[in-house]
Amino acid sequence: MIPVNVVTGFLGSGKTTLLREILRSAEFSDTAVIVNEFGEVGLDHVLLEEVEEGVLLLESGCICCTIRSDLKETIRNLHDKAARGDMPKFSRVVIETTGLADPAPIVSTIAADPIIRNHYRVANVICTVDAQNGRHTIESQPEAKKQISIADRLLVTKADLVDDECIAELKGTLHRLNPLAPIGTSCGTGFDADFLFGEDIGDEKRREAEVRRWLESAQALERSEHSHGHHHEHDLHDDHATNSFVLRYAHPIDWTAFGIWLTALLHAHGENILRVKGILNVAESSTPVILHGVQHVVHPPLHLERWPDEDRTSRIVFITRGISEKKIRRSLDAFLGMAERMRRESAVA
Repeated sequence: MIPVNVVTGFLGSGKTTLLREILRSAEFSDTAVIVNEFGEVGLDHVLLEEVEEGVLLLESGCICCTIRSDLKETIRNLHDKAARGDMPKFSRVVIETTGLADPAPIVSTIAADPIIRNHYRVANVICTVDAQNGRHTIESQPEAKKQISIADRLLVTKADLVDDECIAELKGTLHRLNPLAPIGTSCGTGFDADFLFGEDIGDEKRREAEVRRWLESAQALERSEHSHGHHHEHDLHDDHATNSFVLRYAHPIDWTAFGIWLTALLHAHGENILRVKGILNVAESSTPVILHGVQHVVHPPLHLERWPDEDRTSRIVFITRGISEKKIRRSLDAFLGMAERMRRESAVA
């Protein structure tokens, strides 16, 4: 399946600069890039030919197109033309969002559309953050906070324009909002393409390494929770407050019961469940199940061939907005407890 990378970030955070480098790089020569406007990325000097209105073939080999009436139509159109040989085939898609956009609907489109999801998968969400204005933007713009919380990779841009202390403070803020996402820095050139685009949990060759990485992030989050008194209830009166926490379960989880519970949770509170990521020890399998969701969308669960470490507990990381750990833990505990009682009653009968 063709991986799709979503590049998000608030206005002026450096998305276009990142795209320009991608479009010039031989490493991305078989990439289709979807943008909102050609003029924003300055393509005149790299244009090879215009395949049709709104679709350009670049000297690097990239295909660049603008979004048509909606994203689904754009992706389907590109796929059909490549399949017919009307344009070169591509092995990756990069989608740039607008500065005020919520990236979650893009993830939802790819995961939910029955035609698209047979050929494409969401690889990751990359969020650019302006080193100069990032902290102010986060404090004043809920959209920026959400973009950061949903991302799989964070890139602090314009790092050459501020001092090290400013960057360290910004990274601390980003880590509190999204403890699962690694944070890179950039001065406008020489982007670390492998860091940004290389790893995703859907890539079987890199899956184990990515699972290990975010498990380390989960462990660090747990240590932080304990060192700061575990709960942050004072933040939860703010509808835009972001809360991150880890749920652990020592005993195997009933997979069916968990799936029903998660479906109900996302149906009721999906807008405020920004991220959920977990490794589950399920009663029905001797190997772990990997869970990855963004708001209302839960990607198909992945089964690992083996456990990445000796720890066999289920570990589920949530990044929520205005919903406390206590509320989610109480709900899941009650649901799993009910499933266990039903299982025991059925066994006795």
